[in-house]
Amino acid sequence: MKHLFVVNPKAGKGRAYDILRPLIKESFENLDIDYEVYICKSTEDMKEYCQKWAQTGEKIRIYACGGDGTIYDVVNAIYGYDNVEFAVVPLGSGNDFIRLFGTREDFLNLDAQYRGTPIKIDAIRCGDRIAVNQCSMGMDAEICAKQSDFKKLPLLRGDRAYTAALAYCAMVKRENKFTITIDDNRPISGEFLFTVCGNSRYYGGGYQATPYALPDDGLLDFSIIDTLSLPEMLTKVGGYKKGKHYYWKQTLYVRGKKMTIHSEEPAALNIDGEVDKVTDITFEIIPNAFTFVVPETSTYVEDRENGYITNEIGLKV
Repeated sequence: MKHLFVVNPKAGKGRAYDILRPLIKESFENLDIDYEVYICKSTEDMKEYCQKWAQTGEKIRIYACGGDGTIYDVVNAIYGYDNVEFAVVPLGSGNDFIRLFGTREDFLNLDAQYRGTPIKIDAIRCGDRIAVNQCSMGMDAEICAKQSDFKKLPLLRGDRAYTAALAYCAMVKRENKFTITIDDNRPISGEFLFTVCGNSRYYGGGYQATPYALPDDGLLDFSIIDTLSLPEMLTKVGGYKKGKHYYWKQTLYVRGKKMTIHSEEPAALNIDGEVDKVTDITFEIIPNAFTFVVPETSTYVEDRENGYITNEIGLKV
């Protein structure tokens, strides 16, 4: 198998390759492993590089070296190629996708990555794009857009940038008029704070938007929250980060395979951190979409087999 390290040079405050190089030297250079490091010039360059190798039909493993945005770019390039596995070397600020699967240290251990376990995971189809983590609309998507601005400021990275963006958008983006349909159920219309479609649990620097989601159960978790007053919003942020919004009376938390959203006016759409404006969108499950590598030092695979990590939804009180 050929191992390809696809590097986003902007990750790690522009130090992505400087961080990666000693990790490879320590692990891969002393072993008889066929590998290559490619520093991408742009998103399109990354896509062309990944697809060039995927189209050979050769068994390959692509390491997305960067943050969650780099993962988004890689999976959208390799979707549909069964000969490709993807792994992650977390060099971003949030690194939310990997949180369920292990620690940052697990994923920075390239020996553990090399000996890792490939597992099948689902994905979310959103128009002609693919997400592996979460999609959303409403204030939450507006936060995602604003978060990228705050990340540029000193001392605001990861969850701090998300929290700052949340506080800002809480002032002006709490009311969103949507009509939401889950699977073939009756549409729900009203004013919502936001709605999240989760294939996994974390985003925004550790916020558990869909705290019971699993990326390998063939289902999506939908978290729909009614509009809150500003005082309610500010007092509930901590609970939302911990996934406790599931217990709020303002929350509808359900599971299904498809969610369709109609907005009365163009609204922010978040697809794994990429933001657009739309009036209509559909999020739909793609079962077994990718082969993802879990590091050997992670307990995720064992914990799933033993039932320690499940999609069992807690009882509301």
